[in-house]
Formats: sequence, C-alpha cells, structure tokens
Amino acid sequence: MQQGVSAHFGDAGADVVYVDGAGPVGEGPGGEQAGTPDRGPAVGLAKETKARGWWHAYGEVIPDGFDVYVGLEDAAWKASTYESDLVPGLLQTAGYARAIMRADQPDISEEDLDRRVRLRTDQQALLTRVTRPLEFEAVLGEAVLRRSIGGREVMAEQLAHLVYVAERPNVTLRVVPFAAGMHPGVLTGAFVLLRFPLNGDGSESEPPTVYADGYTGGLYLDKPHEIEQYDRAFRGIREAAHDEQASLRLLAEVAGSYEKG
Repeated sequence: MQQGVSAHFGDAGADVVYVDGAGPVGEGPGGEQAGTPDRGPAVGLAKETKARGWWHAYGEVIPDGFDVYVGLEDAAWKASTYESDLVPGLLQTAGYARAIMRADQPDISEEDLDRRVRLRTDQQALLTRVTRPLEFEAVLGEAVLRRSIGGREVMAEQLAHLVYVAERPNVTLRVVPFAAGMHPGVLTGAFVLLRFPLNGDGSESEPPTVYADGYTGGLYLDKPHEIEQYDRAFRGIREAAHDEQASLRLLAEVAGSYEKG
C-alpha cells in the first residue's frame, strides 16, 4: 500500500513519515530522520498521548508502531476512512479480528492472540465513550462484505454488527458497490483521515493527518496539499457509494446469505 499511495500522491517535498517500530522511523526527502521531534506534528502528538495511553496495559502484544496510530486516533474528534478489503478495526467483531490476526501471525500463542483481540475491542470504546465520542465515517468496498474471513458464522455476525453500530448517531457507514466501477479509492487504496479538536478561536489544534497502513509499517501525511488530495478523494469515494439506507440494506442482504449458508 505504501508504494501505491506514494506513487500516486507523493512528491519530492512530501512530509512523509514511515513508522515500523524498528529503530529509526524512515527518512525524509533530505535524508533526515522523519521520526525525529522536529518532523511530523502527528508523531509529536502521538508521543504526547502515549504517556497517558490506556493501551500501555497491553505491552508487547501491541504491533510495532501501532501505538503511534492509536495515540492519534485517541486524540482525534473525527475519522474518515475508506477500506477496500477488510472491515475497519473500530468496527470489527472479536471473531473477525481473531481470524485476521491468526492469519497474519500463525505462530502467535493463544494468550497473546486473546490480548491482541482485547486490545482491538477496547479500542472501539472511542465510539461509545460518554465524553466526545469519535465521529466515524466509513466507506467500504463491496469486497469487504463478500470476502469471507473466518467462515460464514463469523461473517454473518460481523455484517450484522455493522448494521447495528451504524445506528449510532456518531457513525456513518456506506458501501461502494462493484457496479460503481472506477472511483478514487481504486487509486488511493485504504486510508484514514484524522481530524483533531479545534481551539477556542476555531483554529485547528493539530493538522489533519492521513494514515495508510502497510504490510510492514504505516505512512503518515500531514501537509495541506496532501490532506486536500485525500479529502477530495474521500468525497469522490463517498459519491460513488450507496447512500446510508441502501448500504445497510446491502449489508443485511449479504449477512442473510451467510446465515443461510
């Protein structure tokens, strides 16, 4: 995913931060360390939230670099995400998450797997917390619904859960049907656009940040022109999607097909 995103949106001056948890977190265009404190406001914010993060209780089961993203997500007031292949983490059931994590790490112990699944489900409290629940807008490719992860029972439960959580006033869910054909998400791949609370004067407390997950690390972008490109892409993806009610009908229909076997 990193290669595809960089090829389409990157430029020689992009403020790109790669986080892989293995020592230095990549280099900027001039060879400087992109993860050092003077680069990447997003990473700086994540370091601030990291000190008080609830996720520290999970210790070494947290994937390398994932604590940076969790910190950013915890500080955000809104997340807009496009997913082409998998259900977003904040909307995953325990069974669905377990199937993904087991496939990713076949040799993981049951104890560590249980803790990683609990980390995922605890992360979802962002959507239900009493104070400032996260505004979450998700657009899913139809392949997310059709790709069987964990078997029919897991998928039926997962899709039913999507219908249920979409009833929350702070959650918006749409599906891009296969019939939509070409749309911006085909070029961007999966990504999340995070926006942070405003200051009292209406200015942004932190710059919006785009995160794109890769197989070996994450990509962070926060320059204004980068945010504008992804924001425009997200609007295009949303326009290609079914409206909310049609999306929920499709989810329920596909969930029913899994239940029937």
